[in-house]
Amino acid sequence: MSERPAEAGGPAGSEGLPVTGRPQGSGGPEASDGVTAAGGTGTPEGATTSEGARPAGGATPAGGAKAAGSAAGGGGARPRAAHAPHGEHGRPPTWSDRWTGFKKSPFFPATVLVFILAVAAGLFAASYTYAMASPTPHHMPTGVTGQYDEARGKEFVGAMEKALGAELDLRPYGSREAARHALDEQQIFAVLDVRDGGDRVDLDISSASGYTVAQVFTSAAAPVSKATGVPVAVQDRHPLQSGDPRGLTIFYISLAAVIIGFVGAIQLSVHARGLDPAERIAFTIVYSLLGGFVIAAVVDWWLGAIDLPFVESWLILALTMFSCGMVFTMFNTFFHRWAMIPTWGLLVLLGNPASGGAVAWPLLPTVIGRIGQYLPPGASVNAQHTAVYFQGHQHAEPFLVLACWALVSCAAFWFWRHRHPGGRGTQPLHAAPV
Repeated sequence: MSERPAEAGGPAGSEGLPVTGRPQGSGGPEASDGVTAAGGTGTPEGATTSEGARPAGGATPAGGAKAAGSAAGGGGARPRAAHAPHGEHGRPPTWSDRWTGFKKSPFFPATVLVFILAVAAGLFAASYTYAMASPTPHHMPTGVTGQYDEARGKEFVGAMEKALGAELDLRPYGSREAARHALDEQQIFAVLDVRDGGDRVDLDISSASGYTVAQVFTSAAAPVSKATGVPVAVQDRHPLQSGDPRGLTIFYISLAAVIIGFVGAIQLSVHARGLDPAERIAFTIVYSLLGGFVIAAVVDWWLGAIDLPFVESWLILALTMFSCGMVFTMFNTFFHRWAMIPTWGLLVLLGNPASGGAVAWPLLPTVIGRIGQYLPPGASVNAQHTAVYFQGHQHAEPFLVLACWALVSCAAFWFWRHRHPGGRGTQPLHAAPV
């Protein structure tokens, strides 16, 4: 069949040949939109089919028009050979490359968190179980008066130590009134007043100083009296309030202040990330004051669980919340996304079990009991106990402990504020360096 000359306006190749007469192997020109399988007309005006030309808009022909047009002209163009991989892109990834890519992906921090949370769960259970599951007397400061150094007195004291399973830390006082004053100051937890040459003993306890310690003394008094033949009269100098029979309410409100204190700082770092350092401290103060007020109001005014000296208890709770909030802010300055780990470890895993709120510190393991008094949870519990049950005998130490934690945290945050991931114009939280 002879070739038909190309009509004016008809599709033509780059060399003036009709599309249907295109020699095979000429580079496989691309057909424009409108080319039919038989190479017929339909090319838009002004469009060409030379190699590399495309329709307006850069769209490629739908349905493989290129292949169809080429096949109609001479048996089809040969497919282009695939380029062999070369250079960096052709090298299969090594284990080092895969590890680097994994570390840059969101799966790396997610995997780390899986293991951190598993370890944290075990440590949480271990710390609370070790400290509070089985309270055991370790260090029991006890005042003694009267004829405690005579034979009958020594026999009774020895029997008490045997019943308690611990050696009493005996502190002699010249009179029962002096010993009771020490009990009011929470310097001791009980008073043994040996009278009538050891024929009678008066035991003064203080449930408010530590319900578990008072319970241990009371439980031991009856069998010791029976074993020694010495009658014992027990008197609770500072009983607990009726709405707080086990003395746990103070522990719970202190626990609430500790946890909400640092959780509030976490929320500020996430949802109010753009706060400048002074603004962040100011908002921590505001939510601490408001949060402390609400805790005290709910427990006292609404539930009626305990009668608080409202203003003093409110300010103790507010100072606790502020201290714990600034502790997290300090750790966030240095550890960024991992700041929760040291915060949780210090305040929850160690601080709360060692606070003496659920189990009085003489029944805690010795080291934990001593450390707990110098951490924010323990200082908060001590200050609150004294405010509620020992009015007029408040100590400066727990307030100094809370103030020191707050000031040190604020100072560290302010001095290294350029390292903190917050502030104006900062990157998103996930961009913080590990």
